[in-house]
Amino acid sequence: MTARPRPNALVWLLLSLAVIVLDQWSKAWVLSSLPEYTAVPVIEGFWNWYRTYNTGAAFSFLAGAGGWQLWLFTGLAVAISGLLGWWLFNLPRGQWKAALPYALVIGGAIGNVIDRQIHGHVVDFIQWHVGSYYWPAFNIADCAIVGGAIGIFVFGLFEGRNTPKAAG
Repeated sequence: MTARPRPNALVWLLLSLAVIVLDQWSKAWVLSSLPEYTAVPVIEGFWNWYRTYNTGAAFSFLAGAGGWQLWLFTGLAVAISGLLGWWLFNLPRGQWKAALPYALVIGGAIGNVIDRQIHGHVVDFIQWHVGSYYWPAFNIADCAIVGGAIGIFVFGLFEGRNTPKAAG
């Protein structure tokens, strides 16, 4: 009699797919509806729609590098997504504290890769500000990546706190 394989966490890739669909839908809306580089207030004094583009990474890191960064960031996103996908494959399905943030990072990373490959840059459109201080514009994929990274950190920080220590 052969043992049944235990269910793995690959089902969480459905969340990644949902993030990708929402991200790409929102960017299609932005490209068809919002003017470039023009603030459209959502909540006066705090939140604007603001269509802009980023050829770099977070906070426009390497934005002016001349084009090679597109392939660097695409390669990093694909490699990280592949690694996280492998971890999901080896993770028991019930371990949602690891699976949820991995799936968010994968969805966000692939959402931005799609932009890079189709447009040559990432479409950003959410702009927060307080007074004259403006946070760099971002998008749904960025939210998923940041949320996933925070989840990996927070859940990893508290992982093992409830497990008994071996007697020394």
